[in-house]
This record gives sequence, C-alpha cells and structure tokens, in this order.
Amino acid sequence: MAVKIRLRRMGAKKAPFYRIVVADSRYPRDGRFIEEIGYYDPTKEPSVIKVDTEKAQKWMANGAQPTDTVKKLLDIASK
Repeated sequence: MAVKIRLRRMGAKKAPFYRIVVADSRYPRDGRFIEEIGYYDPTKEPSVIKVDTEKAQKWMANGAQPTDTVKKLLDIASK
C-alpha cells in the first residue's frame, strides 16, 4: 500500500478549500482517506495553512510520501 500525503479539494465552484489528508495512492483525489492532518485555504489574503506537524512527521517516518505541493506547504507551515 503506497501512502501519500496530498490535498483533497473541498469548497464551492471557483472557491477552493483544501484539506491535507493521508490516503492510499489508489484512492481518488476526493475519495476515501486514512487521516486528515490539516487544511489550506488559498482564498484568504494571506492564504491560511494549518497543519498538525507531529502527525505529518509521524506519517512520513512510517513511509508516507508527500506530494510536491504538500511538501511546499509543510515547509511554509513549519516556519
């Protein structure tokens, strides 16, 4: 089972809101997931990023691979 940390799109049309989730890579983008570890709201100014860094580190230590976008968001959130 390949586990990914990725974004799950929520919100209305033209008003995106993303949840940062841990999911099996075989599941659809907005489908089933294992755990929610944060959210990202690009519609606010400045954009809001809230991540539980302890859970993210735990999942990455167990082999979960973050996507490129999530990797950037984790870097920004850890500062």
